[in-house]
Amino acid sequence: MQTLDNFNFTGQKAFVRVDFNVPLDENFNITDDTRIRAAIPSLKKILSDGGSVIIGSHLGRPKKAEDKFSLKHILPRVSSLLGVEVQFANDCLGKEAVEKSAALKAGEVLVLENLRFYAAEEGKPRGLADDATADEKAAAKKAEKANQKEMAKQLASYATVYVNDAFGTAHRPHASTAIIADYFDVEHKTFGYLMQKEIDAVETVLKNTARPFTAIMGGSKVSSKIEIIENLLTKVDNLIIAGGMTYTFTKALGGKIGNSICEDDKLDLALILIEKAKANNVNLVLAVDAKAADAFSNDANTQFVPVNAIPDGWDGLDIGPETEVKFAEVIEKSKTILWNGPTGVFEFDNFAGGTLSVGLAIVRATEKGAYSLVGGGDSVAAVNKFGIADKVSYVSTGGGALLEFIEGKELPGIKAIRGY
Repeated sequence: MQTLDNFNFTGQKAFVRVDFNVPLDENFNITDDTRIRAAIPSLKKILSDGGSVIIGSHLGRPKKAEDKFSLKHILPRVSSLLGVEVQFANDCLGKEAVEKSAALKAGEVLVLENLRFYAAEEGKPRGLADDATADEKAAAKKAEKANQKEMAKQLASYATVYVNDAFGTAHRPHASTAIIADYFDVEHKTFGYLMQKEIDAVETVLKNTARPFTAIMGGSKVSSKIEIIENLLTKVDNLIIAGGMTYTFTKALGGKIGNSICEDDKLDLALILIEKAKANNVNLVLAVDAKAADAFSNDANTQFVPVNAIPDGWDGLDIGPETEVKFAEVIEKSKTILWNGPTGVFEFDNFAGGTLSVGLAIVRATEKGAYSLVGGGDSVAAVNKFGIADKVSYVSTGGGALLEFIEGKELPGIKAIRGY
């Protein structure tokens, strides 16, 4: 398989699929440019070789072309980071895109308008009537899949080489993330640096595992993490359950959880997962105490109570000090660590202590030689909030893509390049 470092881009036009889906304020100013900065090394490699770059990305979830989702708003930041003036095509499939791509010279950069302004990018029909029949839906889907293929073919025609550096969309079989790769031979398609780092990080954790291997799974719902947990129960030595999921497991075991978040329809599932952990000799680590509040507010009254004895009217919003110690002891003995999800409502400073404690334990383990991967939007936000992102081994830019990769699913954007 071709790699970015091995490929000479001299005289080549590269279509680079990036993930520039960055947050904008009401004045269209970028509030977090992490995703743009992450792609800059790949873009600079192509330009320094003497190639030119055609950038494709989405922004938001538009159902039609709208100014608030236009990639023109990010041009100044991209230009600043690359150190070159960036051109713009106001329609990714229009005449301007075709002409500007054809005229692009070595060292020049062109950003195409939001790829998702076209339904064909995602391959999903838009505008179907609510009462559409099954036959009408099937026909619309078939037509849009054909449109998707045509869109991919046209985007591919702009360039001589395809580079996918958008791990955040690797789990989507979209025109620009997977199908476009079919129009390039194996020597003219490759991953960007960011994409390769993401793949390497996950495979280091799941395939080249140093033991003990500990996964920390947070989040509010067991239902959203079932497949991840089940896959991890065949791989990890320790599985720490944190966040809102704590209270579903606690109630399943007969505990009193007050007003804490709980999926009552998943109590039996929680017990099944506990038994699976035992069957696989996995140390399932659950909270023993909680920081409870009398309201969902940073200014609420609080008390530390046993996690299985939360008073009526009170809500567990973070782990307690005994659990912090318990989790930290497991984490600091680990050689491989995967963290996805906070221990509580860390957005409130009053309930950020548990998440910070886990983060610092991971930092200490990393300093002792452990490999630590942090992924998922809330976990990434937490390490950034606490200023420890540079003290763990790797912070993933992928959300859904990372979770599906951990689940063991095949990601279309990866398979399209390396064939598996």
